[in-house]
Parts: sequence; structure tokens; C-alpha cells
Amino acid sequence: MDFAPDTRTTEITAQVRAFLDEEVFPAEATLDAQLAAMPGEWSFRPIVRELQQKARARGLWNLFLPGEAAATGGAGLTNLQYAQVAELTGWSPRLAPVAFNCAAPDTGNMEVLNDFGTPEQKQQWLTPLLNAEIRSAFCMTEPDAASSDATNIGTSIRREGDEYIITGRKWWSTGAMNPDAAIFIVMGKTDPDAARHRQQSMVLVPRDTPGVQIVRPLTVFGYDDRDHGGHAEVVFDDVRVPAANLIGEEGGGFAIAQARLGPGRIHHCMRALGMGERALSLLITRANERHAFGRTLAEQGVIREWVAESRIQLEALRLLVLKTAWLMDTVGNRQASTEIQAIKIAVPRAVQTIIDRAIQVHGGAGVSGDTPLAELYAGIRSLRIADGPDEVHLSSLGRAQLRL
Repeated sequence: MDFAPDTRTTEITAQVRAFLDEEVFPAEATLDAQLAAMPGEWSFRPIVRELQQKARARGLWNLFLPGEAAATGGAGLTNLQYAQVAELTGWSPRLAPVAFNCAAPDTGNMEVLNDFGTPEQKQQWLTPLLNAEIRSAFCMTEPDAASSDATNIGTSIRREGDEYIITGRKWWSTGAMNPDAAIFIVMGKTDPDAARHRQQSMVLVPRDTPGVQIVRPLTVFGYDDRDHGGHAEVVFDDVRVPAANLIGEEGGGFAIAQARLGPGRIHHCMRALGMGERALSLLITRANERHAFGRTLAEQGVIREWVAESRIQLEALRLLVLKTAWLMDTVGNRQASTEIQAIKIAVPRAVQTIIDRAIQVHGGAGVSGDTPLAELYAGIRSLRIADGPDEVHLSSLGRAQLRL
């Protein structure tokens, strides 16, 4: 295994780092001002569109799509190459991913359409997503089901002639509050009597279809994530779509979900490392500048231990993430499942601890809106639930190790 960055990775990470320094970090204050000036607006703020235009002009666009998808508008990066790019975007999770058109849930939805969509579905929905002309939402989680087990899904998808009728309630549909989210990928049951993992299917539901009701926005520790289009509760009340809107085959929904969530989990972990690096950078700056009891915080032994522990955790977990990306490239996602589960457990846990240390060093400023730390903490804490809670991954990984 060789994780040293190749020439392509070195070039593109340098370009991304320069874009962050020159464009993204200065734009964070602008985003805050535009959010404050437009409190009831869920669409992208003007600064986001400006950054997207600049990023696309530099060729920093759709970086998440792997090499075989380059012909459809991706950058042609491998998972190993993208890992080092995605980490950089984690330094500014509100702006950097979306600036490069690499933000969830659009990334996962584009991968689903790229891998499983028909030519017509790709033309109608994938192309405008690749061009950032529209946004999308992924509707799997439900308030009335333990969604850590996707087979619990209760939403009904019933075939009637040349149509599917969707009835059910979803929530945590990221991006759905944004009116530009023109297409929803909805997972539900087409055959409740089939084998446990063959009951589910996925269908494409245009936002403006009669019966689609956006009930309310949801918040994460009080943050509404308006900069990303929020998270919504959505009701599907006898929603009718053409049978041609089925993704893949009937009964293939669970397998498609797993195919989608594997790359999604590693993308989250890549960005989380960047979040941890930014938190540690802020911690170090604060510790060197802040004085208490006659000396800087950096001279306190406990602070030095926190910095050392944080550096060890980031370096160790970066190696595990890179190994996971390398395995996904060389032997495939299924064979990398152990490592995918391991990073999904370990990375958010460690980064949460690192951000917490940075908050503690900042004192009252750390829990205020004057630094990005409180919002980083909210995001990383929710990641320990999103895409499967720690306990489910621990149980599955332990069962596999015990060969049960």
C-alpha cells in the first residue's frame, strides 16, 4: 500500500488549498451576513453561486466522481486522490463542498443516478445536478421507524398500471427545504412479503408532484443549516409518478442504498478530518495568544497533552481513511466494508473530542458564534447518528470479526 500523493493529487490539492485561502475563508463572513439579511430564504445565497462559478472556472468541479465517471462530468479522481481533496473541504464545511459541487446529498444522489439510472433519468436529472442547475434530496429516514435498520421503512410504493403511488412520511431529508431541490430520491417498500432485503425500491419524485408536502424544517442543535438547504420532514400523500421513475429494479432499493452510503460514509470521514484539523489549528492559535495566571495557555501541561493527543488521533485516522480509500479503489466497496465501518465509528468520535478540546480552550468564545467551533461540534456530533449510528456499525463490525 502506497498512500503517497501522486502528481495529480499534489496538483489538485494545491489548487484546492489556494482556492480555500483566496476565496472560501474570506467568504465565510459574507455568507453569515447574507444569511442574516435573508432569514426566511432557503435557496443558495449569492456568495455560494459566486464561489461555484469561480471554482468551475478553475476546473475544481464534481471532484467526488471517480475515474470511470469522468465522461459524465466528473474530475476522474480515484477515492484515494479525492480523500486528500475532501479533507481540505472539511476546513469550511458550510462553503467548500458546495463550492466544488461536492456537497451531500447531491453527491450521493449523483452517484446513484450515474451507477443505476437509465439514460433518460441521467439526461433529465443527473446532467442538471452535475451542472449545479438544480439540487436534490434523499428521502430514506422516517420518524416512525428505527431507521438504523433500513428494512424497517414503512413508506409504501405501490404499482398501479404505468404508475407508482407513494405514501409515507420522511424526515431528515437534507436539502429538501431548498426550493431548488427539484428531485427527491425516495426509498419505500414495493413488496412487503418479499425477502427482507428485497422489499425496498427507490423512485424519483419531482418536487412539484401533487401530494408532495414539505411539512417543516428540522434543526441540529438549533442550527437550521439554511446554507445547505436545511433538513425537512416530507409527507408523500398518494403521490403518483411514472413507472419509468423507478431506479434500477423493483426490490433493488436496499442494495442501492448500501452502494450509496458506502462512499457517502468515507466522504463524511474525509471532511471530518479537515474539521478536526481546523479545530486543532484554532486551538493552537488560541493557546499561544491567551494568557491566564501569568503565562500562556500553551505553557499549561494539560493543553500540551491535548494538542499531542489530537495530532496523534488525526494522523492515525488519516492513515486508516487513506487505506479505506485505497481498498475501495483496488478491491471494491464490499471488500472494504470492515474499514468503512471502522472509520465511520472512529473518525467522528475522535474529531468530536478534538473540537471539544478547542471549545474548552476558547472558553465562552468557543460556544458562541464568534468562532466556527460550536457549529463544527453540532455537525460532527450528528455524524455519529447519520448514515448509521455508532452502535450499529460496532455491532456489525464485531459480528464480522467474530464470524457470527
